[in-house]
Amino acid sequence: MIALKLSEIAALTGATLHGPDALVDGPVVTDSREAGPGSLYVARIGEHADGHDFAQGAVDAGAVGVLGSRPLPGISTVVAADVQQAFADLARAVADRAPQLTIIGITGSSGKTSTKDLLAQVLAPAGPTVAPVGSYNSEVGVPLTVCRVTTDTRFLVAEMGATNLGNIAYLTRIAPPSIGIVLNVGTAHVGEFGSVDVIARTKSELVQALPADGLAVLNADDDRVLSMREVTSARVVTVGRSETADVRAVDIRHDAQDRAAFTIVGLPGIDALPVQLGLHGEHQVGNALAVAVAARELGLTAEQIGAGLAAAAPVSRWRMEVHELPDGITLINDAYNANPDSMGAALRALQRIGEQRRTIAVLGQMLELGDLSDDAHRSVGQTVAALGIDELVSVGAGAGPLADAAEAGGVSVRRTADVDEAHDTLGQLLSSGDVVLLKSSRDSGLRYLGDRITQEHGGQIEKDGSGNG
Repeated sequence: MIALKLSEIAALTGATLHGPDALVDGPVVTDSREAGPGSLYVARIGEHADGHDFAQGAVDAGAVGVLGSRPLPGISTVVAADVQQAFADLARAVADRAPQLTIIGITGSSGKTSTKDLLAQVLAPAGPTVAPVGSYNSEVGVPLTVCRVTTDTRFLVAEMGATNLGNIAYLTRIAPPSIGIVLNVGTAHVGEFGSVDVIARTKSELVQALPADGLAVLNADDDRVLSMREVTSARVVTVGRSETADVRAVDIRHDAQDRAAFTIVGLPGIDALPVQLGLHGEHQVGNALAVAVAARELGLTAEQIGAGLAAAAPVSRWRMEVHELPDGITLINDAYNANPDSMGAALRALQRIGEQRRTIAVLGQMLELGDLSDDAHRSVGQTVAALGIDELVSVGAGAGPLADAAEAGGVSVRRTADVDEAHDTLGQLLSSGDVVLLKSSRDSGLRYLGDRITQEHGGQIEKDGSGNG
């Protein structure tokens, strides 16, 4: 973070400093275990724990002060009436003090983290770049990311998620973007939003926040996203496979590992840019188009964009990790989260990677779909059958409609009650040459099952999620 005294932080956030002043020149953290020399510890009160109870541990690890809602004996504490708002105000002050900083905001129902990781890797050679860890895209994750900015930071890639109308507008006030990327509008979290139309309105808050001299990058293949050009004052560039898109991917091909090669046409000042991705999955084509447009807007050359896209590797765990295991099994661990659109993309990747091999889909429940849940699961089951997937292992009662639809379509289905039973079933089912996909919403726990199977079959788990097995 840009170094600030506790007294300065108090002034910036409308808070009051209790205790001696000190210089914060280390990381800002909300987990006391992550504190280090010079840290500021943000003591939040959550549903299950009061962060103030862990302040002493943060100080023992090197934190010089705490941002909290009450004074703490013997600890320098910046006391604010609203800790979350003070945290947000601090992050905004940090962003405002970075003289070279350009902020790129990314949102969408799926693909945010993969696109954030891809853009950060493309931009990094062109200048100091800050991007979120994993899926830090909430009212806590965004300020944590912004507080990592220094005076030298040139690019901040801000992933922006939401569960309610107004969430993204709030995040844009913490990290005001000059470039906004909207990937798609789907049914993820529709149970909380109430309707897909409300999801679309929420996602549009990103482009509404852009300045008139900013840039909105919109997916031309998604009608709800495309309509957002009517609500932004920024310049609009559309991307996609559609012939009406300003920047398009043409001549798309996939290799045996479902890595796409294609040509980008329409980038300003570049006639045609051949691209070979190192990332797996058809959905990466659209992600790469959005990244290329943003990178070009930020001054990168065709050579820099092409090389960055080719060199990019998985960064965040459990997102299309492809593990080639020593015993001849290919395991695709894409179980960080799931919605109908990402389920379909993962199943198509399984089909392509598993061509002329036995394909096994291990699928759990998709959560937060509200009244659409049963129909959405049935639709995924129909996709399993339509793609000719050989075996389905369904996990949990919530995946029942999915299993029913797949079975009705002629797929061999094995129903399991939980992750442990799924593990035992796979132990009997898997053999050399198989390609197995694990996909579910995060709380179903299939990502950890994927790690367990990978290790049991001789593979290695990379902390950065490289998935090289």
